[in-house]
Amino acid sequence: MAKELKIRTKNPDLFLRVKKGHFATMHSHTNYFIDVTTQKTRLSEAKALAHDLVGNYQVNTIIDTILCIDGMEVVGTCIAHELTKDDYINMNAHQTIYVISPEFITGGQLIFRDNLIPMIQNKHVLIVAASVTTGKSALAAIDAVNYYGGKVVAVSSIFATVQECDGHPVHSVFDPNDLGDYDSYKPNRCPMCANGDKLEAIVNSFGYSSL
Repeated sequence: MAKELKIRTKNPDLFLRVKKGHFATMHSHTNYFIDVTTQKTRLSEAKALAHDLVGNYQVNTIIDTILCIDGMEVVGTCIAHELTKDDYINMNAHQTIYVISPEFITGGQLIFRDNLIPMIQNKHVLIVAASVTTGKSALAAIDAVNYYGGKVVAVSSIFATVQECDGHPVHSVFDPNDLGDYDSYKPNRCPMCANGDKLEAIVNSFGYSSL
């Protein structure tokens, strides 16, 4: 199993766990596995992550709804709590923010049941994802929000390799500059495969399965 590394910040509760090797995601092959398990499940880390991310939205961004994908409900709830605090001026203070998740159907399409549509329709929506690398999951969420009549204001993530997705800003705590030699390839153009290097694991937002 690949050795775990930690990318640290000044905040002891805010860091990134990674493993270096040869990994397959749904859409690509990468030389790093970005492990966001504890950020999604441990309250102290989720709070630290939310505190870092909300600086992008406190002053001039209206957010009515936070749409969580990749199991980011704990982080999304912490972001909503930060945005509605009354100890500083921001556009969401004293207001309620919905925190919801989509339902996935065959083919990876996102849908919302009738009882959730009012939380999207005519609302300003922040999409919160574990990571944005190929951007396909974030784009599916953006398409769903647009379809149901909402307005995407931004995408937030723990790790991202892009700064925008379909014209919407992507804000992340970590990016490839924190890793130095991060690479991602289409599966049929992976140099590690071309060199005969075997895959170590299949990875996604849920975790790591060794091969």
